[in-house]
Amino acid sequence: MASMLSEFGSTLKAIGKMALLSRVCAVPKAGNGKPLIILANGPSLNTTIKESIGFIRSIDALTVNFAPLSEEFRRMRPAYHVLADPHFFSETDDSGLGKLWASLRKVDWPMKLLVPGAMRTKACRLLGESGVEVVPFNDVGIEGFDAVCRIAFDLRLAMPRPRNVLVPSLMAAIWMGYDTVYVAGADHSWMRTLAVDDNNEVVAIQEHFYKESGQEQQRVSHEYKGYRLHQIVESMAIAFRSYHRIENYARVKGVAIYNVTPGSYIDAFERRRLPEYATK
Repeated sequence: MASMLSEFGSTLKAIGKMALLSRVCAVPKAGNGKPLIILANGPSLNTTIKESIGFIRSIDALTVNFAPLSEEFRRMRPAYHVLADPHFFSETDDSGLGKLWASLRKVDWPMKLLVPGAMRTKACRLLGESGVEVVPFNDVGIEGFDAVCRIAFDLRLAMPRPRNVLVPSLMAAIWMGYDTVYVAGADHSWMRTLAVDDNNEVVAIQEHFYKESGQEQQRVSHEYKGYRLHQIVESMAIAFRSYHRIENYARVKGVAIYNVTPGSYIDAFERRRLPEYATK
């Protein structure tokens, strides 16, 4: 009974959030019959790119966050890039953000930039006259009864709680009509890097496949100082739970999601290696 009441409460909250925050967002269908590979920014991505760059370039690729600052970004020529954190659209003097948008403005191949609907105007302004197409999505995170959530997902009004950019990336892949999705660079091994120092402050090292700027490292460290360990662990749990909800939804939609990240902590998706010819 308590569980049912909790689900009912979550469902009411979800309906309220969608009524207040969701916008009409029609993520376009890909319709090209190719698989999609989502390239998260974990350190293992370096190995995947080295071994399988030919395969990555032969299918559609989706990158996230600061990937455009890496040399590999222009080699991979992704069809999509996802920015979800409001920080990427903030009006600050962050040199890393300036370089990110400068790199996106230089994209000279067909690419769609997927952003939360509330950030569409800012993204268009930051891109200027770039040929990159801005595509909005609803990043309203919900939980509740499965039937209600599935209807919301089908209508593109919401998604599982997006505590990590991989959540909107996966939902976008499903919405765009891909029936095979590979997930690379999704190490998610954050728990190995967590510690608490003698001042009772949480210390976390988030490794990426690219070299991160000192300014960005300082920003992340500063953000962590405002949280207790149990809050950070709870946030991680939400992310991992969202992946299971996505896997369940993908199965209903006939979409196969394969985790090709060696050593990944994500336990929601079937593990596979990339096709053999990818490494030739």
